[in-house]
Amino acid sequence: MKRVLITGGAGFIGSALVRHMISTGVYRVLNFDKLTYAGNLASLREVHDSPNYSFRQADICDRQAVTDAFAEFKPHAVMHLAAESHVDRSIDGPSAFVQTNIVGTATLLECATAYWRTLSGGSATQRPAASEFRFLHISTDEVYGSLGAEGLFTEHTSYDPRSPYSASKAASDHLVRAWHHTYGLPTLITNCSNNYGPFHFPEKLIPLVILNALEGKALPIYGKGDNVRDWLYVEDHAKALALVLEKGVPGESYNVGGNNERTNLQVVETICDILDKLHPRSDENDKCLLIRDKEKPRQSSTINHQPTKAIKSYKDLITFVKDRPGHDMRYAIDATRIKNELGWSAAESFETGIAKTVQWYLDNDWWWRPIRDKQYSGQRLGKLIN
Repeated sequence: MKRVLITGGAGFIGSALVRHMISTGVYRVLNFDKLTYAGNLASLREVHDSPNYSFRQADICDRQAVTDAFAEFKPHAVMHLAAESHVDRSIDGPSAFVQTNIVGTATLLECATAYWRTLSGGSATQRPAASEFRFLHISTDEVYGSLGAEGLFTEHTSYDPRSPYSASKAASDHLVRAWHHTYGLPTLITNCSNNYGPFHFPEKLIPLVILNALEGKALPIYGKGDNVRDWLYVEDHAKALALVLEKGVPGESYNVGGNNERTNLQVVETICDILDKLHPRSDENDKCLLIRDKEKPRQSSTINHQPTKAIKSYKDLITFVKDRPGHDMRYAIDATRIKNELGWSAAESFETGIAKTVQWYLDNDWWWRPIRDKQYSGQRLGKLIN
């Protein structure tokens, strides 16, 4: 069995990847995660007892911890997802993004290179051959900047990051390429569009809207809601990453997208339509949902308060708020390369994927309710500028 060290495996995309890799029955996985606010071992409940899964709580900036993980686990590959990843949080506190996404990636690359250089043709100690080793760095389409009304991001699009988050990810991409060209480390890079699906920390748009709606809170949309994103179901992404690891060409990058462009307003309205069918507001449901200005203070003073009224549709909760600083207008991925060269394409349309996602949140309050009660209740982030 191939041994894969996955950094950030308790996060949203990372946990989906761990679950997928274990489900194939051909990988042994070491989940290396610091367990920051968004890391949640509950997301890995289904693989927790697998003999092919192990967990190590540590920081990728901790050189000794990383070195020890390589020496003891002897991985065939690294799949690097550990990162600070929320744009709004990067506005509030950019230094954490610089530390984890840049310094942490550099530390991991140095340790991976030192380990790779000890490999030769494999040995009785079960070390892989040097030719088998891969370092897959998972990144984002946000490194490319913002598109106009037309066009798509390709693997050759120039980098133009606009937020502390995307700038830190762009820097980490450049480091990975530099390690390949300078030291020969067999690296791969993927840049993905916006992910969604089960186990998504509720600070992001889709889970935030679902849970706010269920709790009768405002559904905040930045600006006019006309910013466009390409949406990728997280389990499709996990399958793409496994394919890139096995078939990707070292030194190359691959864009991974769902080919599902939607404005933020369209996303929120779609969620509302699904909830209206699956969990309609009614007297029997919860004695009718009310918006009252005299209830708990709003989390953001920019929310336009609505008058007291009964709610018939979740769309009545939609509230437009002041836009985020430096908000990119449109992202869209051209995933032609990974389709033509590796044979991958997204299995889920946005309609099928979002329906599965909403149903999952309705069925799994055991996972999200502790987060909403103790960690993040839906307050707005990223307000320090403007």
